[in-house]
Amino acid sequence: MGPWLAAAALLGLASVGFGAFGAHGVSDPKAQEWLRTGALYGFVHVLAVFAAGWLGARLAPPFFLAGVVIFSGSLWAMALGAPRVLGAVTPIGGVAFMVGWAVLAWAALRAPQA
Repeated sequence: MGPWLAAAALLGLASVGFGAFGAHGVSDPKAQEWLRTGALYGFVHVLAVFAAGWLGARLAPPFFLAGVVIFSGSLWAMALGAPRVLGAVTPIGGVAFMVGWAVLAWAALRAPQA
């Protein structure tokens, strides 16, 4: 789990940075919205990686992290000037998030009961 947790920590760092940039470094309202949304979803799913580590759900972190890279990354890229057509891949990241949550739920149901 160490590499997944390290990747999650770095994406948490990126989420805070892009969120702050959206709040203080960008004047375009659409770019601010993309940065804020990407930061929110990124940070929530970084925390989900840590929950997956706690539950021993080894299959969930790759889906959560792929979701952050694809979903949040595409929003952040568009906010920084990438072509808006990149938004077409954003839902792929959303699907990765949902798969990660399904895997996490499955792991929680299979976890030993206290």
